[in-house]
Amino acid sequence: MSRRSRFIATLLAAAGLAVVGPSPAVSAQSLIGSTGSTGSVGALGLESAPLPTPAIPGLSGVLTIPVPAPTRPQAEAEVSSVYPTHGETVGVAQPVMIRFDQPITDHARAEAAVGIRTAPPVGGKFYWISDTELRWRPHEFWPAGTSVTVWAGGRETAFRTGDAVVSTYDDNTHTVTVTRNGQVVRTMRASAGRDAYATHNGIYYNGWRAREVRMDSSTWGLSRTDGGYDTTVENGVRLSYDGIFIHSAPWSVADQGVRNVSHGCLNLNPEDAAWYFDNTRNGDPFIVMNGPGRQLGAFDGQGDWNY
Repeated sequence: MSRRSRFIATLLAAAGLAVVGPSPAVSAQSLIGSTGSTGSVGALGLESAPLPTPAIPGLSGVLTIPVPAPTRPQAEAEVSSVYPTHGETVGVAQPVMIRFDQPITDHARAEAAVGIRTAPPVGGKFYWISDTELRWRPHEFWPAGTSVTVWAGGRETAFRTGDAVVSTYDDNTHTVTVTRNGQVVRTMRASAGRDAYATHNGIYYNGWRAREVRMDSSTWGLSRTDGGYDTTVENGVRLSYDGIFIHSAPWSVADQGVRNVSHGCLNLNPEDAAWYFDNTRNGDPFIVMNGPGRQLGAFDGQGDWNY
C-alpha cells in the first residue's frame, strides 16, 4: 500500500469508515467499486455520497462512500448530458446543468429523479432555463473545496470546486480586481461597454473559452456598415450567452483604466488577458458593478445568480 493510500485509509478509519476491497483510487472513485448503469451497487440499493477531503498533495477528484439510495421516479426523457463533467474541478459559481433529450412537461417529477449530495452540506435549489435544461445551484456561492455527486439519468457524476477565485469589474475605477480565497492576487486596467452598449451590471461566471475567438457583431444584429465588427480576439472567456467576453484588446490599451470603448465586452491588455485565461476556470464568478448598464438578466444562459 502506498503512503498516500495508507493516509486515506487512516483518514477513513478516523471517520469510522472502512475501506471495502482494495484501496480506492482518488479520482471520483467509490470505496465499494464502480456502480452499475442504474446508479445502485448490486442489489444493495446504494449510491455514492462525497467525503469531505482535506487538501492533500496529489489527491484530486472526489472520494465517495456508499449510502442508502432513495427511491426516485424516472423522468419522462433521457438525460443527454450533465455538467460539470465527471472528475472536473470548477469555480464556486458553477451551477449543475442537466440536459434532457426532449422537452419535459412534468418538471416536478424530473427534479425528483435527480439526486445531489455535497460535502460539506450545501443548501440549494432547482430551476429551469428551458423545458430541456434543468439546473441546480447553491443559495450562495459554493464553499471552496466542496465535493459534489450528482445522480441523474441512471449514472453518477462527481466533481469538486476549487479555490474561491472571484473577479470584480468596478466601472468607477475601470479596473478588474481578482481575489483568491479573499486575498487580492491581481488588479487589471480594463474597458467595458460604451454608450448604447453598456455592459450589464450583475454576477456572471466564466464559461466556454478559447485562445482565439471570432467576434462577429452580425450574430446579435449589428452589421459592420452600422459600426459593427468581425474580428478574432485572443484569450477569450465567455461571460454570457449573448456574447459578453473578457478578452485581449491591444487596440484599446490607452483607454483601459480610463474610459469604456467596447461593444459590451471587458477589454484587457494582452498580458492581463493571458493571465486571466491561465489562472481562472469555468464557474469562477465575475461581478460587474457601478456601470451605467441595466441588470444582467437571470436567464441569458449565465445569469443564474441574478434573481
